[in-house]
Amino acid sequence: MRAPDGPIALVDRAASLLERPGRVVLGIAGSPGAGKSTVTSSLLSALASRLGPDAVGHLPMDGFHLADAQLDRLGLRDRKGAPETFDVDGYVAALRRLHDEPGRTLYAPGFERDLEQPIAAAIAISPSVRLVVTEGNYLLLHSGGWERVRPLCAEVWFVEVDDDVRRERLVRRHEQFGKSADAARAWVEDVDEPNAALVASTRDAADRLVDAVSLGG
Repeated sequence: MRAPDGPIALVDRAASLLERPGRVVLGIAGSPGAGKSTVTSSLLSALASRLGPDAVGHLPMDGFHLADAQLDRLGLRDRKGAPETFDVDGYVAALRRLHDEPGRTLYAPGFERDLEQPIAAAIAISPSVRLVVTEGNYLLLHSGGWERVRPLCAEVWFVEVDDDVRRERLVRRHEQFGKSADAARAWVEDVDEPNAALVASTRDAADRLVDAVSLGG
């Protein structure tokens, strides 16, 4: 694992992955609130400018959240965001299809933040896409089915930010989507932080560290 790189070096590195044959998947991992989505958005924009928008795709892990109806059935509603509250089999299958069926458009679920629910077939990755960026908390997890993700990625980078900043971001995010200040802080403490500790334990398995601030995260 290398020390954090600057934004230009990261874009150069991502583009260089295309020297490999076939389609390439780059993973972006990190704890809740670390800035993965913002970093990924900046990286995708820079790569689209360099490679062309038709050559770059995005497959976020968040689309594979289990719907609330399933979480209620499984008794997991109060742990939403934990590894077992995702359809890891569906996520792995989508990643495999990116490699095994490059000539077919992949339709995958997205995640609607306002609804806090997955939306079927919200994402389309066309055959022209050579480099797919996928981001999520558990890309480097070694158990629960998640261990199948890492072999499907050319590299996985780990996004970091100061823990106090990360926690405050999470509180604001939960407040934005309807929780009271007290409820938001309780959710961060009881749900998000145990997940963050689990994700942090996978840090050393990453190929690179990314300073979230360096790419606008």
